[in-house]
Amino acid sequence: MNTKSRSRKKIPDDELIDLYLETQSQEHFSMLYDRYSDKVYSKCLSLLKNDASAQDAAQDIFLKIFLNLAKFNKKSRFSTWVYSITYNYCIDTIRRKKKEKTILTDDENEKETPSEEVEDKEMLEMEIERLSYVLDKIPEADKVVLLMKYREGLSIKDISKAFNKSESAIKMKLKRAKNKVRKIYGESFSEMMILFICLLSGLL
Repeated sequence: MNTKSRSRKKIPDDELIDLYLETQSQEHFSMLYDRYSDKVYSKCLSLLKNDASAQDAAQDIFLKIFLNLAKFNKKSRFSTWVYSITYNYCIDTIRRKKKEKTILTDDENEKETPSEEVEDKEMLEMEIERLSYVLDKIPEADKVVLLMKYREGLSIKDISKAFNKSESAIKMKLKRAKNKVRKIYGESFSEMMILFICLLSGLL
C-alpha cells in the first residue's frame, strides 16, 4: 500500500521519517511539516511574544529539523524531539537578546531549600488567564519545563531526554518552578483583590 492511498493522519511519525530518509521524497517531509508547523509556531509565539520573531524562529526550527532528521534516534517520541528543538531554539534566542550567560542550570549542583511540595492539582486549578500572567513573571527556564509538563503532557523522562539532564534535576526544576508560581500567584492576586475591594468601598 503506497502512502497516497492512506490517510495522512494515520501514518505514524516514525514511518514518515523512514520513508523520507529512504526515498528523499519531499512529500513525506511535507506531511511532517503540516502536522507540526502550527504547533511549533504557537510555541514560538508563546515564548518570543512577537509574531515576526515567531515566524522566523519556526522557519529556522524546521530547517534544523530537516537537516538533522537522520540523527533522530527514536529514543523518544518525534513530537518530544521537535518540541525540545523548539524550546531550546527559543531559549537561545531569548538568552541572546538578554545577554544572559545561561538559562538552564544544572540543578543537581544546587543545595535544596526545604519547601512544601506544590501538588499538580493546585497548578491545574489556577485560572488560565492568571496563570498566564504569572508564567510571564518567572524565569524562562522555569516557564519552559512547566509548559512541557502541564501543556504538552510530557513525562519527567521525556523532559530529561529533551534537555539531556537527569530526571532528578528535572524534578527539582519543576518543584522550584511550581513554588515560584504559587508565591507569585498568591502575592499578585491577593494584592489585586485588596485593591479591588478598596476601590469598591470608595477608600481610594
